[in-house]
Amino acid sequence: MSEETLSHPEPVPPPDVTLGHEERDVRARPIVLAVVGLATVSVAAFVLMHLLFNLLAVMQSKETAAPSPLAGAYGLKEPPEPRLQTSPIHDLQELRARDAAALHEYAWGDREAGVVRIPIDRAIAVLAERGLPARPAAPKGKP
Repeated sequence: MSEETLSHPEPVPPPDVTLGHEERDVRARPIVLAVVGLATVSVAAFVLMHLLFNLLAVMQSKETAAPSPLAGAYGLKEPPEPRLQTSPIHDLQELRARDAAALHEYAWGDREAGVVRIPIDRAIAVLAERGLPARPAAPKGKP
């Protein structure tokens, strides 16, 4: 062979496409076998997982201690305070209303000690009239 034939091979003629369709159909047997195999594997996996779940449930019930006989009696009571809020926005509105009422009304703080709670506006006016109480000055020798 010469170098010319190696570097320039003769072109291959294109296939004849004038027929218009394939002469043979797709073989159905491999497709049906694949679908049946997939369905079989899926059902087997479902059955095996169900059996495994039941086995693990039985093993867990054997290892778990019996519940306390008092659990039935204590389980019916409400948990101690503070509990979770069921309507936090409503609770916040009530809290703010209570606080606002406490700031704007007269009430006893401690009746036995003679401590009275007065409205905040009145307390500001009294404080402006009397002034703030002053602390005694610290001696200069001691820090």
